Amino acid sequence: MERKKLPVGIENFEEFSTENFYYADKTLFIAELLGNWGKANLFTRPRRFGKSLNMSMLKCFFEIGGRKELFDGLKIAEKKALCEQYMGRFPVISISLKSVEALNYQAACAALRTVIGNEAMRFPFLGTSRRLEENDRERYQALIRMDRGLFAMEEELLVDSLRTLCRLLAKHYSCKVILLIDEYDVPLDKAFQAGYYEEMVSLIRRLFGNVLKTNEDLQFAVLTGCLRISRESIFTGLNSLKVHTITDARYDEYFGFTEKDVEQMLSYYGLASYQEKFRDWYDGYLFGKVRVYCPWDVINYCDDLLADSEAVPQNYWANTSGNDIIWRLLKRADHTTRREIEDLINGGTIVKEIRQELTYRDIEDSIENLWSVLYSTGYLTQRGRVDGRKLKLALPNLEVKELFIRLVKEWFQETARKDTPRIQQFCQAFLDGDVPLIQEMLHEYLWGSISVRDAADRLNQRENFYHGMLLGLLQGRENWSVSSNAETGEGYSDISICTSQRLGIVIEVKYAGDGNLEAACREALQQIERRQYAYGLERRGMKDIRKYGIAFCRKECKVVMAQPMRDSSVDVPKVHGPLHTEAHNQR
Repeated sequence: MERKKLPVGIENFEEFSTENFYYADKTLFIAELLGNWGKANLFTRPRRFGKSLNMSMLKCFFEIGGRKELFDGLKIAEKKALCEQYMGRFPVISISLKSVEALNYQAACAALRTVIGNEAMRFPFLGTSRRLEENDRERYQALIRMDRGLFAMEEELLVDSLRTLCRLLAKHYSCKVILLIDEYDVPLDKAFQAGYYEEMVSLIRRLFGNVLKTNEDLQFAVLTGCLRISRESIFTGLNSLKVHTITDARYDEYFGFTEKDVEQMLSYYGLASYQEKFRDWYDGYLFGKVRVYCPWDVINYCDDLLADSEAVPQNYWANTSGNDIIWRLLKRADHTTRREIEDLINGGTIVKEIRQELTYRDIEDSIENLWSVLYSTGYLTQRGRVDGRKLKLALPNLEVKELFIRLVKEWFQETARKDTPRIQQFCQAFLDGDVPLIQEMLHEYLWGSISVRDAADRLNQRENFYHGMLLGLLQGRENWSVSSNAETGEGYSDISICTSQRLGIVIEVKYAGDGNLEAACREALQQIERRQYAYGLERRGMKDIRKYGIAFCRKECKVVMAQPMRDSSVDVPKVHGPLHTEAHNQR
């Protein structure tokens, strides 16, 4: 029997049957939606957790003329009475607003006209339907022409377009309409970034208000998005809106992959031995009361493993976005916030009161609101409640942890390099052999930055963090050739530098997990000598070589420079430990 294909990037439900894609059955979402009736239903979930696929599934199930065989063998097919009553019984309007983005309001309106016009064109029979009045048929022609650009549609016609399409379909079929709006918040996000937020809020408020409030032609509506935009912003007066966020127990298993879903998929593809790795990297989200995996990650890593059994996990989900919200947090972080980020990276939790109903203006009002957005968009998850309203927040898994670590490194380097005189002073200290100054400045950088100290981390991961931080500082010196992990002898030195003065620098970084910084420094120098790291720099024309061993433990560091003695081929290390001044101890 032919093995089903992995559904990488597939959001059209019909393709799972027609193109033989693997499907994690979420069809009982339909039964729960009908059993917990709401006139307008909003589901907020992070990106890449199956929102668009579920919307496509709803369309295929309810739409008149749909293919009922698509649901053969799926769980919803066992609900025979429900299927008989609802399957294929309704006209369905289904749009996605994820393409409604532009640099100005006029272009965004044009994109919205295109989306709605394209949907109207799915119903060409409305143009000739004898069940409609002549003026109704003319209104339909206006809807489809706006997509073709035959004339500039007036804004008032745009804001009434979905309501008009509902009315025409209801009259033609003598049946109420189901409305599906996917990624409803994208136009607002893009408008906020581009500077026309107020205009877009007004447009979306009127568009949604017309179609969702007191619409006798509407059976029910389902909207999805990442954020719950405040009722006062775009849902004014819509008292029937039922909002289902990631904290709600209802519908918790229908977005994302459950543990059972992943077990079944890995077993099907012969990848069961990788279960623990999938769990560490892509599990950890808590939706309601169910722990879930990110489907995008699971599917993509499965795909990579089927091509290469030694493939390592990647940041699939994290790399599908610019991750601007983390940058906003880092750039606004005070000392307290930096310590909170450090606690999260190191496996801890922080307690925050989450606001799940915001406007985009609110996001920038306070750093506390940024925590709420990070939670709603999947960068954080919860590990329980405190005092009923507050949540214990944590990084969900290794994928998001690695993303935070990478962005912290980039933020640190960007911030540090802005202080050019200080960077130049730090680099010059390596040329001068000024070990006390190197160490003091490193302490200051460590105090102002975010460090990795989680005991669960592998030693090389922690070394890599400090290695990257130090590398970023040293790369700020012009006319230096700075190499990382370059082959310089019988191995690869952490950092090697060639300068225009023909003075070379070799640095070996160690993380002192036991806190013995001096021993770690000596081990670093011994490694430099044993593997002859200086040899490669000599071959590149360096006449003098500075050799440094630098050890870190949390926010402490020690610097050792090996200096050759006269009449001896043995290097004697010059050691400087942590500075135990009163000010330093207070840190």
